[in-house]
Amino acid sequence: MSRLLITNAHLLHPEDGTRTDPGWLEAADGRIAATGTGRPPAAGEDVRVLDAAGGTVLPGLIDAHVHLLITSLDLPDFANWTAGYATVRALAEAERMLRRGFTTVRDVGGADHGMARALDEGLVPGPRLLHGGKALSQTGGHGDLRPLGEDVLPCCESRPNFARIADGVDAVRTAARDEFRKGAHHLKVLLSGGVASPHDEIGAVQYSEEEIRAVVEEAENHNRYVTVHAYHPRAIDRALRVGVRCVEHGNLLDDGTIALLLEKDAFLVPTLVAYEETARLGAASGLPAASLGKLAEVRDRGLEALERAHRAGVDLVYGSDLLGPLHPAQLEEFTLRARVQPVADVLRSATTTAARLLGMAGEIGTLAPGAHADLLVLDGDPLADLTVLTRSDLHPKRVVKAGVPV
Repeated sequence: MSRLLITNAHLLHPEDGTRTDPGWLEAADGRIAATGTGRPPAAGEDVRVLDAAGGTVLPGLIDAHVHLLITSLDLPDFANWTAGYATVRALAEAERMLRRGFTTVRDVGGADHGMARALDEGLVPGPRLLHGGKALSQTGGHGDLRPLGEDVLPCCESRPNFARIADGVDAVRTAARDEFRKGAHHLKVLLSGGVASPHDEIGAVQYSEEEIRAVVEEAENHNRYVTVHAYHPRAIDRALRVGVRCVEHGNLLDDGTIALLLEKDAFLVPTLVAYEETARLGAASGLPAASLGKLAEVRDRGLEALERAHRAGVDLVYGSDLLGPLHPAQLEEFTLRARVQPVADVLRSATTTAARLLGMAGEIGTLAPGAHADLLVLDGDPLADLTVLTRSDLHPKRVVKAGVPV
């Protein structure tokens, strides 16, 4: 039995945002066994002791919008990658995510069951990976990245990619069944244009109500759920009306959309840092000029949409959506959200609320006994100084995965 005892620590419980008096946490066989304040239990010879030196212990973070497979935005170069090379690069990024403090990630387009298995078996270090396989895109949609001069129809779509093309009720139903066959934890459907897709408009509505309903039905049949890439009310509302459980981005939502999110008890995953970092790097980000031209349309409204959703009580979940060279800014989503939300609420979005979305409430994102011992040990109080969490160059952190310090 492997045991870990963390002493001299303030425990931060994200459920209510409280930070305890100095105490301790004990983990055994990868799970939290007990917690308390005051004097810790005696440590036996087989117990590893980690002194938090008066710092803070909180649950490992959850990023619910990543694309592990997209480690470069150089599309011509990506076309020459083999599946093996793409996977090695993806798993290298997974390890970096773990070291930033993310012990669970949800991949919403690209990662597959092989990556999840390699991480689960400990073949490479990294977070727990809940993958959605390939997202579904209509022809000419956000996931159709073919050059305008290419008339060759996509065939088989067996290459590593973040999306697959499917048109019509029968085709999307088949595609959904195929992704669930391959172990998808959820399924993402692309309903709006996007910044990263150079040939569509942000305001475009993609997929009909009948097509979305077919995917939702297949997800329910497999005891899974559907999330959607959508920016504006026409796309978001269409999805929510037919049973979609989660919305990615939502930058252009209105009051009617917020009301629907609340009525349907749906989750919203804003991804503000992706736009900030892309704008900061400009052409150096690797995105084409057409994509950079669409940034302002969603970037300027993102923080406003987050604030309105927060005030209304929408279930908000942490997501970064960083691609290629932007991945190192993964923690900066905290900084942006803290402009309009209390830090405790932002932390909740990356722990307990995210765990509910993933169907793992009580298992991750909490310090409750019985939960996975995925933990962060910080050298200060993030509720008082957020840089304790976000600035590893100034404040070293210890990451614990399944009860073992990384």
